[in-house]
Amino acid sequence: QVQLVESGGGSVQAGGSLRLSCVASEYTANSYSMGWFRQPPGKEREEVATICRVNADTFYSDSVKGRFTISQDKAKNTVYLQMNSLKVEDSGMYYCASGRVCSLWSRDFGYWGQGTQVTVSS
Repeated sequence: QVQLVESGGGSVQAGGSLRLSCVASEYTANSYSMGWFRQPPGKEREEVATICRVNADTFYSDSVKGRFTISQDKAKNTVYLQMNSLKVEDSGMYYCASGRVCSLWSRDFGYWGQGTQVTVSS
């Protein structure tokens, strides 16, 4: 069972930056892919970005392309999400997840962290 711990959320003004981190308890088949998903207030969870840890392929939702960058540090079993040019609509609870399939879709991720809050103000 993979344990995921997120950190790095907070409050920032529009146009600012934040970096989220997610540490996985182990590197197994259940963490071949890791990613970030978010749930804005009053809305359903949506995809943000994922990374295939074997070959570092990355996937991004259209809403964050060019502004967010997902990366990994294999030695630390950690995945990062660098968020630049933040917008008010980027606000929400951000969840780290891991799974066996390299994809952008939340249905392919079976392990989830507790989430970290990101609030972007105008």
